Amino acid sequence: MSLTDAQWARIEPSLPDRTPKRGGRWRDQRLGDPASAFTFRTGTRWVHLPEKYGNWRGVYNRLRRWAVDGRPSPLLVGLDHQRGSVDSTIFRVHRHAAGARKKGDPAGEPADHAIGRSRGGLSAKIHLAADGRCRRLAFGLTGGQASEAPAFTQATARLRVPRRRGRPRTRPDVILADKACSSRTIREHLRSRRTRAVAPFRADQNSHRLRRGSRGGRLPVVDRRRHKQRNTAERCSNRLKQWREIATRCEKTLTVYLAGVHVVGIFLRSARRFGWDGLG
Repeated sequence: MSLTDAQWARIEPSLPDRTPKRGGRWRDQRLGDPASAFTFRTGTRWVHLPEKYGNWRGVYNRLRRWAVDGRPSPLLVGLDHQRGSVDSTIFRVHRHAAGARKKGDPAGEPADHAIGRSRGGLSAKIHLAADGRCRRLAFGLTGGQASEAPAFTQATARLRVPRRRGRPRTRPDVILADKACSSRTIREHLRSRRTRAVAPFRADQNSHRLRRGSRGGRLPVVDRRRHKQRNTAERCSNRLKQWREIATRCEKTLTVYLAGVHVVGIFLRSARRFGWDGLG
């Protein structure tokens, strides 16, 4: 996997500074970022990284440091921030991801490393917010057994779409969601942020309104035509799952795995922009 000059000019500002410090800094990042992408694309182990990418320890440590001191990517500039779609998807967790060290974890690393148990075994769940063109806006990671409703506010709180001028955009005009995110708490949360919620109500919510009679009020009307566009979040999840390491997690720590999701998102974004498939 290699980067063209146009892609590198777009990606380079989003990477940490390479100003030399005591002990030196890592070498050319233009070679290191495709190395990390190769690992997440093929699902190979870090020790089996091809020699042309250099020492695998340097590539891994560079990605880990990027996760710690990296800053928001300017690739998000120009995204469709007026409409967002929210969805959650299950990712399988390989047995190699279990057994992470309990000491030496970076700040913010959860105790369970966002690895949960469900009927299928070890799994994780990504709560994703995408724009109208299937490009990620924000995401959060929890265990596979976690429900979507509690993580909804966490995913929407991470929305940061930089503008060419001024502060980042954090409040889209419309949020498209499914019935799992139709609770009163979520709707009140979006209403407080001046965001319109387009999500169908569950059958028990409608029956509860009918039982209350006139006190239940009218049944709300959902914009069905606009709600059909919610599939952009599902299509964004499918694109992430085309990368083997993302679809079957083998990373032990949440920090490195989230950094890999960021790397994949950057490659997919640059591929859409420059007409590069980003898959081989």
